Amino acid sequence: MRILLVEDEVPLANRIKSVLKKERYQIEVAFDGSDGLDEALTETYDLIILDIMLPGMDGIEVLKEIREAGLKVPILMLTAKDKVQDKVSGLDAGADDYLTKPFAIPELLARIRSLLRRESDEKTSTLSAHNLEVDTAKGEVRRAGTPVKLTPKEYSLLELLLYNKNRVLSRLSIAEHVWGDNFDLFSMTNFVDVHIKNLRKKLKDDGDDRIIQTVRGVGYIIKEP
Repeated sequence: MRILLVEDEVPLANRIKSVLKKERYQIEVAFDGSDGLDEALTETYDLIILDIMLPGMDGIEVLKEIREAGLKVPILMLTAKDKVQDKVSGLDAGADDYLTKPFAIPELLARIRSLLRRESDEKTSTLSAHNLEVDTAKGEVRRAGTPVKLTPKEYSLLELLLYNKNRVLSRLSIAEHVWGDNFDLFSMTNFVDVHIKNLRKKLKDDGDDRIIQTVRGVGYIIKEP
């Protein structure tokens, strides 16, 4: 999968590039709006990550030019402005999703996978494993067809594990995604473990064939052949 990142904050751009390369994505980086637009119009990408505040040409203008050119590539907007109007402007101009800075890297990866999956042949909003299903469009969870009511944190945790199916997630990665900066590093391990325990209880996920598996000393995984 080829990804174009248009971001003028060099340290952040380099960090994202490094992470995505480790995830085996092919990534190109542009540091201003004009170069980003040229790259988007001359090369083929599966996803574009586009900052709103850019030198040369801002992200909204870049987005409009891309859509006017008829490109349907998924676009994830990044913004340091936590304002509704900025998000609305991006979505109205044709963005598929947005993230407000600062964000946790696991959340960025989850958004990327979600957008790439959305463009896949499956065209589905349902995440599944074994007899567990999560409808991300409606925010509904079902186990063997039976609705399961979860708290927002439990739902976010389960969604993260399903987006990363067959991939081990560390407790730190889970904490960064679900709680952002609002967690104490020293109590983080117990915090995550307690929520996993509660989630398993609600899902009736017990025994040797648990859906949510513990990887000792690392974290958790939802594993499915």
